[in-house]
Amino acid sequence: MSVHREKIDVTQLPHHFDGKVQLAVIGGTGLYDLPNLKPVARLTISTPWGFPSGPITISETESGFPVAFLARHGQHHDLLPSDVPSRANIAALKSIGVKAIIAFSAVGSLQPEIKPRDFVVPTQVIDRTKGIRPSTFFEKGFVAHAMFGEPFDLKLNKLISDNIPSEGFLEGFDSGATPVLHSKEKTNKGEDLTIICMEGPQFSTRAESRLYRSWGGSVINMSVLPEAKLAREAEIAYQMICMSTDYDSWNEDEEPVTVETVVGNLKANSANACKLAAKLIDLVSDEFNNGTGLGDDLVGSMKFSVSTSTHGVKKELLEKMHFLFPGYWPIH
Repeated sequence: MSVHREKIDVTQLPHHFDGKVQLAVIGGTGLYDLPNLKPVARLTISTPWGFPSGPITISETESGFPVAFLARHGQHHDLLPSDVPSRANIAALKSIGVKAIIAFSAVGSLQPEIKPRDFVVPTQVIDRTKGIRPSTFFEKGFVAHAMFGEPFDLKLNKLISDNIPSEGFLEGFDSGATPVLHSKEKTNKGEDLTIICMEGPQFSTRAESRLYRSWGGSVINMSVLPEAKLAREAEIAYQMICMSTDYDSWNEDEEPVTVETVVGNLKANSANACKLAAKLIDLVSDEFNNGTGLGDDLVGSMKFSVSTSTHGVKKELLEKMHFLFPGYWPIH
């Protein structure tokens, strides 16, 4: 996907889009749009959990495959990690037909082999958030439990690992450094790559950073949760792509992480982020066009995960859940 789009005023795009959009990209710090795609609509979607972080831009590939894009922290990056309306974000994407999400995020590296400007495809998560962020669509009066042993979609993870080489795909820098794409199978000897999710907005202390390393943490960010949990509840295949910007605070040979360090490496890495996003969109669109069933194994999983008898659930709760799952539970 090498087409260069003409500059388009997205505020003048139509506010509706006919048809379902099966793939969404959630952009994190440093990735605020998809420059290689043609935007065709800009949607403002209200959900029972409020409005998402910003408008959802629908763009098309050269073959006409639609992709939704949402900036996690807002169009102007004005949302703290704890304030991102993740329930509204995931619900809005679900409402337009999204079955798979590729989410980008800046991360700190907890391991020396994961260098700043490398990319990481994580396989596991450790939750160090503080319970501030709503992490489920369900609530008192309507109880359900979602499986989360594998927090990322195994098919998406394998698709990325099988088709993106660990070296040679990402562009090098003037310093001579060549970024690596770290994956469980190709660079980590079959061992999980674990992302720690902390509350923030402050970065880690050195003591915390060393603790996370002792747990086997690979990278750390403030965004993967509750996003991944909510995607699972919404029956959407989800995989995060991590862009390493620093060594967090554990490496005493380096200064503790600063915003200047993060932003500097993000700017240097923006071309690789866009290149990787473009390639992944091509891969996932081929999966959908070929009918391989990406995301289908999650369909129906929440219908049978409810513990509460629907006969005792308040009508307003069922109506909220029908925004996500129309027809799953009868409204009395």
